[in-house]
Amino acid sequence: MSWEVDLIEWAQRAFGSFGAAAGKVFSFFGGETGILLVVLIVAFCWKKDVGMRLALIIASVNAFLPMIKTAVLRPRPYMEHPDRVKPLALVETSAAADDVAAQGYSFPSMHAASASALYGSLALKIRKAWAWIASIAITLLIGVSRVMVGMHYPTDVLTGWAIGLACVGLYALLEKLVKQMWLRPVILVILALPGVFFVRTQDYYTALGLLIGAAAALPFENRFVRYQDTTNLWARVIRPLGAFGIYFALNTLLKLPFGKEFLSRAELLPLLIRAARYAVIVFVIFALYPKLFPLFEKIGGKKGGNAPVSPEEKL
Repeated sequence: MSWEVDLIEWAQRAFGSFGAAAGKVFSFFGGETGILLVVLIVAFCWKKDVGMRLALIIASVNAFLPMIKTAVLRPRPYMEHPDRVKPLALVETSAAADDVAAQGYSFPSMHAASASALYGSLALKIRKAWAWIASIAITLLIGVSRVMVGMHYPTDVLTGWAIGLACVGLYALLEKLVKQMWLRPVILVILALPGVFFVRTQDYYTALGLLIGAAAALPFENRFVRYQDTTNLWARVIRPLGAFGIYFALNTLLKLPFGKEFLSRAELLPLLIRAARYAVIVFVIFALYPKLFPLFEKIGGKKGGNAPVSPEEKL
């Protein structure tokens, strides 16, 4: 719709370099790294059950949306209107701006959906006025930023917000209807798998890998590891930092057996390898890495931690 292009063009012209910088900052908090940071802080520094629940919801959102994107096939604004819209925050900075396999399609906005699902879920858990205000503000800013950087139309963002909230509702429904904790992530994986037959964009296979990794990690951790929430300040600092180190190290190491050109192809095999890579990373971070947490409790001279989460506790 013409008004959407007019709005993006006006925003980029009116806010200039400041708008571009602000857009990139807020886009970070709705993107892969920013969301991973929030989930790790919640799961490893605050409440495990809340963090694990967030991991499943966000991975599901990011797996479902590329299927919709591929069905709609709406190009990004800068692709359709290169003379009027500038791409200021590419999804894959190492890929060409017109590489659809790397940059993805426009409708709906994955950043907007992830933001409404993540920060909406946190607000629902905290149930404080300040949490609702912060959640709404961050979600709005992330959505607006995606328009400002030329990556989405306004209708992409509005639809993304709605889908993100719908996924929160979907998981709440699973919690109510499915009593077996391990079965809930399995159902989410089954719902996401049809995309393998028709989606050929990297964002889908990244999310599918994250979802499969989480689905395998959560019951494994709950049975064999069962790490505790902590009150030890040093442990709260080291836990997410160590997880980030593992994330970047494994993401680099698991690429080494394959060439960069091969991994960038929009073909099923390299995309499945991408999904497998992210599944391994998530499994290691959430299922194996917590085995080290008792060592972190010894730092600082005093132990911290609450009772472990029981197998029956909801995720």
